Amino acid sequence: MRDFVLGAAMLDAQGRALNFGGQVMKNVAGYDLSRLLCGSLGILGLVAEVSLKVLPQPAATATVTLALDRPAALRLLNEWAGRPLPISASAWLGGTLALRLAGARAAVDAAVAWFTREHGAQPLDGEVHRFWSAVREQTLPFFDGLPGAGQAATQAPASVPATGDSASGLPLWRLSVPSVAPPLALPGEELIEWGGALRWWRTDAEPAAIREAAARVGGHATLFRGGGRQAGVFAPLPPALLALHRRLKAELDPRGIFNPGRMYPDL
Repeated sequence: MRDFVLGAAMLDAQGRALNFGGQVMKNVAGYDLSRLLCGSLGILGLVAEVSLKVLPQPAATATVTLALDRPAALRLLNEWAGRPLPISASAWLGGTLALRLAGARAAVDAAVAWFTREHGAQPLDGEVHRFWSAVREQTLPFFDGLPGAGQAATQAPASVPATGDSASGLPLWRLSVPSVAPPLALPGEELIEWGGALRWWRTDAEPAAIREAAARVGGHATLFRGGGRQAGVFAPLPPALLALHRRLKAELDPRGIFNPGRMYPDL
């Protein structure tokens, strides 16, 4: 998200209006605190205004699916990332990899033909926007831990529910790792996004084991939904990084009135 933030206005703990960044790409000056606000969950101040960089809608889009196991999907996603292919989204679940292609009509048509010819891909017709919206908003059956979600989620988009009961099923973990990281040896069910860099897990593994598995490959794990919060929602910070967080919090919110404990107990 922060890559698309140009500037922001916020109210600090003294009720002062502070402005950071700008409204166009080339007039940003000073400390880039506007991007720091992304993901801070309101612990630094009240965000009053945000200026965002936006992109035009692509001229054409298409979605194809491929039957691949987890290792093959990760290997190919990283291989395709180095090629001039118009892949704008990917999602692997239950042995099926879905790819969204977006760009100029000629580029999309050529990519569909190439994936069909070289990898036996199948076009996904119907209301594909519902499928990708459900991936983006975490409303696929997988995210609610529904039985058989791994097999049903990548079928016809019309079968994807718009909402679900988030209290059902196993805890949902969000693991951010390098895209080239190998498959993680965790029990449960996994959905892979962002070319292999975002891995969702429905698992009953111990939080320490999940975070250790993510850290081992250079990533971190967040408890996104469900489960006990005793071990914390976010990955523990190294002492040096936690000290920086404390200094930022003390500078912008010295009295600790903005969402105390929302991210970590002592922030």
